[in-house]
Amino acid sequence: MPNQTILIKPASGYCNMNCSYCFYNDVTNHRETKNYGFMTMDTVEEIVRKAFAYADSYVGFAFQGGEPTLVGIEFYQGFIGLVEKYNTKGIHVEYSLQTNGTLLHESWAEFFRQHNFLIGLSMDGPTEIHDINRVDHLGNGTYKEVLKAAKMLRKHKVEFNVLTVVTRNVARHPGKVYQFLKKNDFMYMQFIPCLDRLDEPPGGDVFSLTPEDYGRFLCQIFDLWHHDIKQNIPVSVRMFDNLIQILLGYSPESCDMAGVCSVNTVIEANGSVYPCDFYVLDQWKLGNILQDDFSSLKKKDRAILFVDESKTKNVECVSCDYVKLCKSGCKRHYVQSGTSRKNYYCSSYKKFYAYSLERLREIAQLVRYYKKI
Repeated sequence: MPNQTILIKPASGYCNMNCSYCFYNDVTNHRETKNYGFMTMDTVEEIVRKAFAYADSYVGFAFQGGEPTLVGIEFYQGFIGLVEKYNTKGIHVEYSLQTNGTLLHESWAEFFRQHNFLIGLSMDGPTEIHDINRVDHLGNGTYKEVLKAAKMLRKHKVEFNVLTVVTRNVARHPGKVYQFLKKNDFMYMQFIPCLDRLDEPPGGDVFSLTPEDYGRFLCQIFDLWHHDIKQNIPVSVRMFDNLIQILLGYSPESCDMAGVCSVNTVIEANGSVYPCDFYVLDQWKLGNILQDDFSSLKKKDRAILFVDESKTKNVECVSCDYVKLCKSGCKRHYVQSGTSRKNYYCSSYKKFYAYSLERLREIAQLVRYYKKI
């Protein structure tokens, strides 16, 4: 029975912020049409209609950008109405939305709560860290607005987690960032390494993350998390949670830890479909939802090529002690190494696994034990 998760870009690459490290702004600069405007309700209707025609048991709608709240709350009210119209089989539906938080107001929070949205809120730590890179188009920091949004979401009992982009500066202040998040009761954390610009060698920007800094960051964040877990303080760090899942014999939910890419079905505002949020590029366009259905999109030659490319591993990976955990990582981080490609953060992960694996296994054993009783 097919499930279907769809990542939708209703505002294309438009954003009210101008973050220095924004990977999607870089992506849009590498295609013929930078932005496709706002998604029309005619396009929404085709997405929704075809999603429920294809899926049997689950449909997930994830909204990202740019900044997806730019299209206004009315867009999402109309979206929900179309879901109610076409979900004639009573399929389970989930909604999520990744936002910078600066445009949220009480009506948004009430709407999210009413329809059980899971919100991802982008925040890089305390003001002196967050406001270095996460600025508006006038160069002003956005820390106060994001913290206000978090308090409003909490007030309305909206489920949310915090996404932190690990830049060079963030990586050098792991304790300050972690303790800030915990102090503000942001107990569901996700740390993702920033992406260098396409077609440029890694490490060239002021925000760029080095493998040395990232490896050290992971080890120090792990120490803080491990201490809290041992004290029964329920902090969730997505990467560590996924590693526990792997050690318990389950599949990770994070695609970068799966070992092979899948077709994630990203839909731009004009209906164009791509296999991955990192590859919303002309050369990876699979088709358009206005002409194609979900089943045929997954069978396109480019879709098959996208998946097959991720199956080719560096020779070092095959004999690596940590390959079952790392699985070569996300291919967006691959750089040329000899005759093949290798994860830029390979040394980071080796350092981290050597440092943490024994304690990760101990926690996995505890989880296994408590699941039995």
